[in-house]
Amino acid sequence: MYHLALKMLFSDRAKYIMLVSGLTFATLLMTQQAAVFFGILAWTNGNLKNMRAPIWVVDPKVEQANEIKSMRDTDVGRVRSIKGVEWAVPMYWGILQSRLSDGTFKAVQLVGLDSATMIGRPGNMIAGRIEDIRVPNTVVIDDLAVERLSKGRPKPIGIGDVFEINDKEARVAGICKTEKSFFGYPYIFTTYDQALQFAPKTRKMLSFILAHPAKGMTAKQACLEIEKETGLKAYTEEEFGLATIKWFFVNTGIPFSFFTTILMGFIVGVAIAGQTFYSFVLENLKHIGALKAMGASDWLLTRMVALQAFTVGLLGYGIGLGLTIVFGLLVLRKGMPPFSLPWQLPAVTFVIIMFICTFAALLGIAKVRKLEPAIVFRG
Repeated sequence: MYHLALKMLFSDRAKYIMLVSGLTFATLLMTQQAAVFFGILAWTNGNLKNMRAPIWVVDPKVEQANEIKSMRDTDVGRVRSIKGVEWAVPMYWGILQSRLSDGTFKAVQLVGLDSATMIGRPGNMIAGRIEDIRVPNTVVIDDLAVERLSKGRPKPIGIGDVFEINDKEARVAGICKTEKSFFGYPYIFTTYDQALQFAPKTRKMLSFILAHPAKGMTAKQACLEIEKETGLKAYTEEEFGLATIKWFFVNTGIPFSFFTTILMGFIVGVAIAGQTFYSFVLENLKHIGALKAMGASDWLLTRMVALQAFTVGLLGYGIGLGLTIVFGLLVLRKGMPPFSLPWQLPAVTFVIIMFICTFAALLGIAKVRKLEPAIVFRG
């Protein structure tokens, strides 16, 4: 009987293709848009991923990792003097203009690291050594900077090549690989002192203080001590990341825009699957009535209808997920748009598609249960 149910489904090619196509489109739309949204959220924490530190100390008014309110240089010493802190180092972070060999300008994210410890250094060096930025006027650029700063050059920019940052000469000492940030600008690493030379002069230049809790203290306990003693705001890395994501949810229209698109995918799936499957059941009422007249129980017919609904659901989900993965591989190769597909996302999409299939099946099952076997004898 189950074989007969599948034969009935596959024989009506028009509705079968429409059902699979509708669920494929719903799966693709929901999964792809959610994956791009998660990719954007990952970009918002790009600074934290590229400059790892247990504790981030900032001005009390700073709410997320992509905004800066400069502090006094003396604040580093204040944080170091706290018993709950093992070490603390300064960091500069700012968006500056770089000038290429053909005269065009590109915005870059300049990161100034403590020259003694190199805390916050990039974790993946492709070429050169990060320690070489101690040489005057030298920097380490990331792979995106290689792409952006190579325009107008006969060959890609590399170690030993020179460009300008804020009208000051910068020589490339190394190349690293970094996670992209929300702004999408390339990263340029140098020492803290040299970063202050590249950057426009202001009264306050210190962007972040990176710190580590003392032995026997957790990062959260150290943060509380820092806030109590200095009046500055101290985040653990996890807290800073969550605060950044929360800020984007509250202050931008990005989540609403993506959730609207995802909701449209769900509605399209429900509408197409529900209407098409109900129409399919109506067109096969005589066949179902014949089975009922031959002694098939309502429970058996219910299982047959459910098998038909979940078969097209699994096919549509599989094709839609496959197209999403292909899309992800293509955009990851290009680097745009952002894309992140954790395993939880396909799992949630699968549950949603099964819910849509259940809804469609229930519409058909309700009609089958009310069906009178005598329909088969009508003209």
